[in-house]
Order: sequence, then C-alpha cells, then structure tokens
Amino acid sequence: MTKRFKRIHIIVLDSVGIGEATDAANYNDEGCDTLGHTAEAMNGLNVPNLTKLGLSNIRPERPIQGVPIQEQPLAYYTKMHEVSAGKDSMDGHWEMMGLPVRTPLHTFPNGFPDELIQKIESFSGRKVLWNKPASGTEIIQKLGERQLKTGELIVYTSGDSVLQIAAHEHVIPLEELYKICEYARKLTIDEPYHLGRVIARPYVGNSADTFERTANRRDLTLVPPEKTALNFLDDAGLDTLAVGKINDIFSGKGIKEGWHTVSNEDGMERFISLLDRDFHGLSFTNLVDFDAKYGHRREPVLFGKALEAFDRQLGEALPKLKKDDLLMITADHGNDPGFRGTDHTREFVPLLVYSPSFSAVGALPVRQTFADLGATVADNFAVEMPKTGESFLSFLN
Repeated sequence: MTKRFKRIHIIVLDSVGIGEATDAANYNDEGCDTLGHTAEAMNGLNVPNLTKLGLSNIRPERPIQGVPIQEQPLAYYTKMHEVSAGKDSMDGHWEMMGLPVRTPLHTFPNGFPDELIQKIESFSGRKVLWNKPASGTEIIQKLGERQLKTGELIVYTSGDSVLQIAAHEHVIPLEELYKICEYARKLTIDEPYHLGRVIARPYVGNSADTFERTANRRDLTLVPPEKTALNFLDDAGLDTLAVGKINDIFSGKGIKEGWHTVSNEDGMERFISLLDRDFHGLSFTNLVDFDAKYGHRREPVLFGKALEAFDRQLGEALPKLKKDDLLMITADHGNDPGFRGTDHTREFVPLLVYSPSFSAVGALPVRQTFADLGATVADNFAVEMPKTGESFLSFLN
C-alpha cells in the first residue's frame, strides 16, 4: 500500500472530554462533561479554529456553547470511547497506540501500606508526611511550610493509580527527588502494589500563599508490556517525535526524540517548530495544563481560557500543514472542571482529523476504542498493526 501521508501529527488535549461515556456510571461520573461545562462557565468558548474544524458537529444534539455547528467543516469529526479499565493518562495514551490496559491497576484511597512507606523512608533518610489522597496544590499549601522546616517528603495519591511525592526544590534538590521516585517506582511495578505511575512534584515559594509547582515534574510509568504502534514505527525506521509527557508515559519505548515542555504554550511552540522540519513519521504532542492546572483544581474559567489560547496557536499551525500531512486532535480522558471531586472523569473524547488534501469531510463512525488512532497511523505507514484497533484511513478522502 502507498503511504498516503508523509507526516501524521497527534495533539492530545490532556483531559478535554466531550461528555460522559456509556460506562460513566461505573466510575460514579454520570453527568460529567468537560467541554460542555467549561463552555457554560465561559458563557461560550471563543475557539474559531476548533469551530471551523467541526468541534460541535461531534455532538449536534447538544452543541458546545459559543461553538456553532458548521455546515461545511474542514475536518472529519467523531468521538472515541475508552476500553481501558482506568481513566488516567497512561491508560488513555497506551490505548491510543494499540495497547489498552484491561486489568485495573491498584489504587490506594486510604493511603499506602506502612511497609512501602517505611522502605521509602529508609532509602531516602527522610520521614513521610500525609500518605492519603489529596489535591496536589492544596497539599503543598497545607504542608509546604512544614516541609521547609523539616525536609520531610509529602507523599499523596488520588483516585488514579499513582504515588506522588511533592518536594520543595530548595529543600530536596531535583536529583534527590528523582532518585527517591525512581526507587519508589521499582518497588511498585509488581504486586502487591502494581501502580500505574510515580510522579515527582517539585515546587518553589516561600510560604503557603506563594508555593507554586514547577515544570520539573517527572512521570515514571510502567514500561508497556507489549509493543505499541510507536515501536512498530520505530522498528521500521520512521520518525517518532514526542512532545510533552509522551516520552514519560511510554518510558521512552518506541520514541526516537522527545522534548519535555513547561506549558501548553511551550508544547505548541515545539509542535509548530516541528512542522518546519522535514521528517517522515509521527509527531505526538501532549498538552497537560488543561488537566494539571485547571481540571484537577476545578477551575472551569481558566480551563476555558487555556482552550482559547490553544486555539490561537492552532491558528498558527494549520497554515503550515502540507498536503501530505495529517493532523488528529483528541484527548486521553476527561477532567470536568465543573464536576464534583478533583479526579479524572470517564468521558468520550473528541476526534478531529484534518489534512489540506481532503476533498470531502464529514462524520466518522464513533470509535469504540482509542486504539483506532494507532491502527490508522500504522495502516498509513504500512507497518505492523497493533493487536487492538481498527483503522479509519480508508474513510479519509
């Protein structure tokens, strides 16, 4: 088969769901709607580029406020349903690349067992504080001033399968924090813990009022147990370029080059720079601010402003796309800033598929798994197909 597109670009708007999934009740997430509630809080979103691509066409029965349905959208549009057991970033991204996480990872709503905490304390030479679920920003406001005095480790979790360690950069240097997290990662790969991620959460500031998390976050995920579409591309000698936390999520497996970013804006600037680069393969970008800064903190107006800022940079990127480029914009889960709690929400995710070469556009069938994304990429480049996922390449004209 002839490779139709020389370059495929995936942009993941981290946590930008488009309404409750069919199994939302299993997660106590009935009524969640990240895009809908964000748009309502903004009294309408001003996202002209996403509008032109057909964002509201994905759900014409309930258009997103401020985003009119397009009679002639520029992109193919649909939504995707997750089949992975969890609803965090690792599950969503692995599934996109053809490797759903079918067995639920462990969560620790009552904190981690004493045995694990004692090992972390013994290795680090530092006492552990908290060891319960918490909002990351609230916990540093609550315990950060104490950490400044004592040098203890702030350990917390969430509704996801994650162990997070918050540390002031001037009290616990980054390299020390990373080593502690790497040790915790080794302890929690297998049973009885089997955790999805260990996250280093550094912050700076002089008091509870001024503490602020930095961009030096590191996600230590499980290594994918099988090859993904990224591996198949890499094995075939194609480029696999990762922007944002993509490299961390896949533990570097199947990735040729990766760049950490400090913000959505920085991520989009890197993506836009890649459009000026002559490469053959996949660019894969994650924009995490929606999730980390606004979704978990339940800040719908700031979430909406971040979407509008992304849309402005998308306006810079679209004219740079060539006829042999394919752009796919999607998300990895929901994190409704207008919903109860502080955790991710089980939602459909949007999918907008655009190329300047398209002669016809319209609705794609609803995708029953995120893995259709990776299958389409593998199909285009004529590499080994992932075990899960159905290509929609033949729908694109």
